[in-house]
Amino acid sequence: MSDSPIRVQHIDHITLVVKSVEDSRRFYVGLLGMEEVARPAFDFRGAWFQAGATLIHLIEEHDRSGPAGFPDEVLIKSSRNHHFAFEVADAYAAAAALKDRNVALVDDAKQRPDGAVQVFLTDPDGHVVELCTSNPS
Repeated sequence: MSDSPIRVQHIDHITLVVKSVEDSRRFYVGLLGMEEVARPAFDFRGAWFQAGATLIHLIEEHDRSGPAGFPDEVLIKSSRNHHFAFEVADAYAAAAALKDRNVALVDDAKQRPDGAVQVFLTDPDGHVVELCTSNPS
C-alpha cells in the first residue's frame, strides 16, 4: 500500500472541449440518457451532465480553451486508445439500440476475458466513449 497522504475517492468530473454544446447535448442527454444539471455562470458557453456519481463538464471551444476533440492524426479511434467508460445495464442491448439509430460503432459489443462486455463509439467531437457492463447476467 502507498504511504501517500492523498487517497483519491472517485472521479468527480471529466471535462471535454466540444465544437457544439447542442450536438453534445443530443449525444450525452438524448442518446446516452444523462441528465443536464445546473452549471455556474461562467463567461463561456458549456453544459454539465450527470452520469451516475460523475459529472461531465463541457466547454464549448473558444479563444481561451483548448481545441475540441482529438485531431485525427493524433488519435487512432479504437478500444485500445484514449477513452472513458460509462457503466450500462446491458452493453449488448446498448449496442443494438445504437445500431437501430444508425450510430457508427468504433468496436461492436464484445466480451472481455474477465466476462465484462464493452462497446465503443465516438461523441460528436471524436472522443471515444465506452459503454460497459461489468457483471453481465
